[in-house]
Amino acid sequence: MKPYQLPIQAVPLADPHDGPCPGVRAALPTLTAVAIALASSVVLALAGCASSAGIEPAAQLQSPVGLGAAVAAGASITPALAADWWRAFGDAALNDLIERSLADNPGLKVAQARLARAEAAVGGAEANAGPQLNGSLDVSRQRFSGNSIYPPPLGGSVRTLATAQISGSWEIDFFGRNRAAIEAALGTQRAARADAAAARVLLASNVARNYVQLARLIEQRDVAQRSLKQRDDVLSLIKQRVQGGLDTTVEQRQGEGALPESRQQIEALDEQITLTRHALAALTAQAPDAMDGLAPHLASVQGVPLPAAVPADLLGRRADVAAARWRVEAAGSDAQSARAQFYPNINLTAFIGLASIGLDQLVKSGSEQYGAGPALRLPIFDAGRLRANLRGKTADVDAAIESYNGTVIDAVHDVADQIASLRSVERQQAEQVRAQAATESAYDLSTQRYKAGLGNYLTVLNAEGAVLNQRRLAVDLRARWLDSQIALARALGGGYSAGADSVAAAEPQTRLARAAQ
Repeated sequence: MKPYQLPIQAVPLADPHDGPCPGVRAALPTLTAVAIALASSVVLALAGCASSAGIEPAAQLQSPVGLGAAVAAGASITPALAADWWRAFGDAALNDLIERSLADNPGLKVAQARLARAEAAVGGAEANAGPQLNGSLDVSRQRFSGNSIYPPPLGGSVRTLATAQISGSWEIDFFGRNRAAIEAALGTQRAARADAAAARVLLASNVARNYVQLARLIEQRDVAQRSLKQRDDVLSLIKQRVQGGLDTTVEQRQGEGALPESRQQIEALDEQITLTRHALAALTAQAPDAMDGLAPHLASVQGVPLPAAVPADLLGRRADVAAARWRVEAAGSDAQSARAQFYPNINLTAFIGLASIGLDQLVKSGSEQYGAGPALRLPIFDAGRLRANLRGKTADVDAAIESYNGTVIDAVHDVADQIASLRSVERQQAEQVRAQAATESAYDLSTQRYKAGLGNYLTVLNAEGAVLNQRRLAVDLRARWLDSQIALARALGGGYSAGADSVAAAEPQTRLARAAQ
């Protein structure tokens, strides 16, 4: 990517005292003698011309290091940066789902279609910078005025006019307008390619997160099912104690009321499991019931290493940041093209063909015509149209820079948030393991005391509630840990690499800052 500067100085400028339109005479020595005479006459006759002075971008680019990103990140994040980063989680079913979604998802194909459109725009911009050749054939029936410049017998007659001609033109891009337009189209194309990569990363992470969510719900259902069995066993014990006169019907009603509550929780979890399976089916472009048999487990999904800090080269590994950067480049080149419109437009034109009055005369000797020469056009007064256009393009540069700044801020904070969440969840998991061990022990003791007639059923219910909460919490924490791992892989770029088109990760803020100077 070529750095751009605003304002543009595409060619050496003439002495500002030479005339009202600086830059005109710098290009003229390369023209023919006729062009020199024509251009000199035009320039000397001018009392003034349109000026782009005073229109510059105001936005400033922010550095990710200034936002808290570390200078180096180390090798611990490598697994999260592989192109197929999801394979680091070690689950074959997850791999198959993501690969299917990347092949068939309509949203991803929309992004690819936008990329194809941007590539076509590059071809159009490149074509505008090259020589143009056109052919024409015109035949018309015309009555010539008898009172005009045409003498009899042509005047007052109706004749056929015929012209067969090939014409060509080539705009000499002295001031870089076409080059800037090509750079703007290339920037847009590269941004579209980065957008497609960002859509790919987002799609893969959504599939992975829904997969983990499905595993969490299934394990929560297992916990609820075990709870239902425990409560059913305790109810049987209560009934035996009521028959033996050791308990009253109050305890029996409490035990019976616990069963519908467990079944309701199971039904609610079944609903969420079904909806999550439908979501995965939609992400992989399949029928809603295609995932009915999918039953992943959290234990089968492995974790990935945790980086020690937010990496400073984050810009080189996030497709959305790369896309924003390319949009700044494209907007800057677009502004360059708008600024170049203040300078002369120089064309070389030529034509050769046949023309005649009377179609039968077209191919006869003497009907040939040809010509060639330069053409120079310079804006003098346009009621502010060019300045308004340049102000709009400059505002686009400011908007692109601020959009880039916002994307960088979000990217750095996104990674920092995921790292903070992962560390917190790991500490919570350590505490939860100890808490669950204590509640399981308390539940066992309360159940034994109740069976021995040394405790009441309320104590058992309280202990059971604490155990169920800890079991659910263990599942939730494991799922949150994996979900944060996936979110971190996405935040670190998800394996995005722009290849030869990318700007060096250590340079973007320096390169882009030139646009605002």
